[in-house]
Amino acid sequence: MDKRRNDSRLATVLMELPSRVNLQSLSRSKVLAMSVAGLIVMTLLSGCAVTTQSYPTTLVQSVNMEPHALQTAGIAFITPGTVTGQEEDKQNLALAFTDALKQAHPDLHIVSLSETLGIINKEGLAEEYKKMYEDSRLTGIFNRDTLRKISHQTGARYIAQLKLGVFTQSTQSLWGFLGFNLSITEITTLRLFLQIWDGENGTIAWEGSQELTLSSNQIKQSPVSFKDTVERSAQELIARLFPAPAQPLAINSPK
Repeated sequence: MDKRRNDSRLATVLMELPSRVNLQSLSRSKVLAMSVAGLIVMTLLSGCAVTTQSYPTTLVQSVNMEPHALQTAGIAFITPGTVTGQEEDKQNLALAFTDALKQAHPDLHIVSLSETLGIINKEGLAEEYKKMYEDSRLTGIFNRDTLRKISHQTGARYIAQLKLGVFTQSTQSLWGFLGFNLSITEITTLRLFLQIWDGENGTIAWEGSQELTLSSNQIKQSPVSFKDTVERSAQELIARLFPAPAQPLAINSPK
């Protein structure tokens, strides 16, 4: 309440400033400087809130995923794939996505990437796991026997792999005056791919791609974090992975 009152008083003073100051006694440069200062303050008062616009494009295909299959069988995440130069984002990608999935479906049996890797190493499957990945780079196929072992050891029938195609961030100054950037646009683009394999028979059960562009207008430069971007993209894919059941049509009985 005090902040609003102070902002209102400041705006009133700025509006009354021309009547209180003898403009004839000021040089033209001083008048211009005062006008610019007032414009900046008014912009800050009216535009401090960050506005973010989201532009998602989602494509999905359910190959042989039965309804409610994940709720009963569970899902385990394996090492994500990335484009060259983004290798360090693998763990962050898997962590952000699994966090979003856990928040959306807390009752789901989810084996995170770190848990899956720990189980694989504990059970002596590291070399076999490595070979599966090396072969998949050439064929796009995960070995059925290795998938079955991972599924058995993690207790999750379905095995999920994320792939990061693109992650870019750029900054644009919308407009400025006398060297002042009064508005900055942060543009973040993410392209994500999710593929879910059936650990029992080695087939692809579900896959989806999601391209998300976030445009954030703000006064102070503050890029959207990688984690926040992944979580927003994950929410789009999760909504398609767990579609809401169709509501029955209401039938009005005659009175």
